[in-house]
Amino acid sequence: MKELGRYDKRGVSASKDEVHEAVKTLDKGLFPLAFCKILPDFTGGAESHCNIIHADTAGTKPSLAYIYWKETGDLSVWRGIAQDALVMNLDDMASVGMINDFVLSSTIGRNKNLIPGDVIKEIIHGTQDYIELLRESGVSIRHGGGETADVGDIVRSIDVGFTVFGRMPRKDLIVNNIQDGDVIVGFASDGQASYENEYNGGMGSNGLTSARHDVFHHSYRHKYPESYDPAVPADLVYSGSRLLTEEVQIAEEKIPLGKLVLSPTRTYIPMLVKMVKGYKEQINGIIHNTGGAHSKVLRFLNNKKVIKDNLPAIPTLFKIIQEESNTPLKEMYKVFNMGTRLEIYTDQTTASELIDIANSFSIDAQIIGRVESSHKNQVEINTQGQNFLYE
Repeated sequence: MKELGRYDKRGVSASKDEVHEAVKTLDKGLFPLAFCKILPDFTGGAESHCNIIHADTAGTKPSLAYIYWKETGDLSVWRGIAQDALVMNLDDMASVGMINDFVLSSTIGRNKNLIPGDVIKEIIHGTQDYIELLRESGVSIRHGGGETADVGDIVRSIDVGFTVFGRMPRKDLIVNNIQDGDVIVGFASDGQASYENEYNGGMGSNGLTSARHDVFHHSYRHKYPESYDPAVPADLVYSGSRLLTEEVQIAEEKIPLGKLVLSPTRTYIPMLVKMVKGYKEQINGIIHNTGGAHSKVLRFLNNKKVIKDNLPAIPTLFKIIQEESNTPLKEMYKVFNMGTRLEIYTDQTTASELIDIANSFSIDAQIIGRVESSHKNQVEINTQGQNFLYE
């Protein structure tokens, strides 16, 4: 029997094997290796165009936002949750070249006894403000409304999600065709991009179940039983030693640890707009390291081995998570982006130019590895004197 890691024991999965098993016989769309499912153009019926529809949520991040808000009274963290859920859709779609003209709808399920109208208002206004911010970068998004349901019998606190639709010319698609000899450009998830107003710890919206339980103090287990699944073994519920309000030194700034973990998921779309418009033909693949993190690319290969042997230094936040949990590095790189949430597969010359574009947005980037031919799909990571393989 396969030994379960801490992440699986908490009732979540980085690889979502059961989901992939359930959907494996379904239509994979026009281009099976595309990062998002590509559909025929139902809206206009034109063979020259295609439709993309995508749904995602902020995962379990709202549970941490809930207890941070209860502890501090800081409503602004809910704006970050709106951004999390939205970016998880937009950046997946951008990974196939969809960088403009989005239509979205929100779905919020809350326990009204715990989540008041002020929180809902903050999420809705935060969504609109973030849409306006992206519009300043030339990205058009139309909000089509949505549903806010009071479902306390089902949702313990709150769940925030979006469904996003787009129509685009097929000629503008980026369909993963990762090649032998490609180099991999990795783009940082931490730091402060030119369009962000504060330091980003790099968390994104994956791995939050482990991050909050491994890092934060057991006192939250008793104080906020509504913030976790009661079926999870007690020794895995808020099993860390740190407090939400404990400050962490980042460069010359001190940031509450709870807020560091709650850093809103960074969008790469302002940067990708320039990259896709200028270098589409040179890009062989874009991988958004969400569920599955550094092993995510396995689903988009055709008999290739991806070798990542020049990964950046692990950001402070992920070091804290590993120190508190003693999670093996192999599991860390499968659950967390570890500071690299976006990868582009291309040639050496283009890689240098993409790095320059990223730097112009104050986003660190570097070549993190390469691609070789293989008899089966594999990802090999060499870091900190360790070597491990995902298949």
